[in-house]
Amino acid sequence: MKVLFIGGTGNISTSVSRLCVKNGIDLYLLNRGTNGVEIPGTKTIRGDISDPGIANTLKKHSWDCVVNWIAFNTNDIERDINLFRRKTKQYIFISSASAYQKPPSHPIITESTPLYNPVWDYSQNKIACEEKLNKSYREEDFPITIVRPSLTFDTVIPLIMGGWTEYTIIDRMKKGKEVIVPGDGTSLWTITHAEDFAKGFLGLIGHQQVIGHPFHITSDEILTWDQIYEAVAEAAGVKADIIHIPSDFICKVESSLTGSLLGDKSYSVIFDNTKIKTFVPGYKAVIPFSEGIKKTIAWFEADPKRMIIKNESNEMIDRIINAFKNGSNF
Repeated sequence: MKVLFIGGTGNISTSVSRLCVKNGIDLYLLNRGTNGVEIPGTKTIRGDISDPGIANTLKKHSWDCVVNWIAFNTNDIERDINLFRRKTKQYIFISSASAYQKPPSHPIITESTPLYNPVWDYSQNKIACEEKLNKSYREEDFPITIVRPSLTFDTVIPLIMGGWTEYTIIDRMKKGKEVIVPGDGTSLWTITHAEDFAKGFLGLIGHQQVIGHPFHITSDEILTWDQIYEAVAEAAGVKADIIHIPSDFICKVESSLTGSLLGDKSYSVIFDNTKIKTFVPGYKAVIPFSEGIKKTIAWFEADPKRMIIKNESNEMIDRIINAFKNGSNF
């Protein structure tokens, strides 16, 4: 099976790429080669998908499946439809579980949960991409499959402030500084390791029956945000000094967090994985967050260049804490 990944070396996609190679897929990666990740067994097409000249590079190819890991707006989708119309048997779009209804009218999320996010433009753009793809599927039989990852990690620290590609939050924990958990710490969330996600994703590639369908692929482990932060601190060899601050207060102090919090992570959600398990029998996430995050922190600490500590992140966290303790009234 001949497959093209647009991207393919990121936080989620690297694990999928490696599993594809392991399973004998003839995998091509189209990217600029800027993040230094090499995946043995893949074929590389150097280029930028947004470059108009990429059409000439790709015109000699036809694909069993194309996956775009880095499409974020409808212009990206329109370009891909034009590039891959009648050139692929399947096109997989990476959407986002943040596109699901916010606030949720029901805490159990299935693929039929409405797509509605009035707060976060990132999610709104993903919804618009899905709508354009579904229109293309209905009107011209463009062979789409939509995948909605939730919070998925491997080479990122999946915390709300001072994490992701930073080491700031770990540094704070190790220095005994307070770290903010939004709300009272009891809302429920699911975090999925990329290696688990990859097993479900692999089963969708080239699957005739998934054309036209959306899927989310998550762990079945459900944790509170307090448990998540405590697991991260334990993996770092310390105990977290947690301060609880309401999400709406946080967003009044730091409006840049509004999308991620009020448009996503401040709500309890439980993902029903019945659909992916039906179409990919045997799919099961097996890496507990407490184990996966140990691997992630070890990956950061294996190279000092990865241990990025940002003053602006520390200043933001301290600013929110100080405003809360001083009783700021907005």
